[in-house]
Amino acid sequence: MAKGKKAASDTIENRVFLFESLAGQYMAASAERLSSSKEEDRAQALRALADLAWVSCVVADTGALEPEAVRAAILNGAQGKAAKR
Repeated sequence: MAKGKKAASDTIENRVFLFESLAGQYMAASAERLSSSKEEDRAQALRALADLAWVSCVVADTGALEPEAVRAAILNGAQGKAAKR
């Protein structure tokens, strides 16, 4: 397999692994929100899962960076996302 394709495949696998881990823990802790009869509770839980997916991608895509740089990428992106809401 070509080097570029392997790296992209590894990144996708890392994204999926991280999201599975984070989302599984969140879902176990927030099952009542996800199944709430209140639309607002369900929407908030889905936004949290979407944020976990985004963080998983950022972490997987910045694996070569120092932890401080990954943290900065997450925080900078989160600030931009908050401004769009």
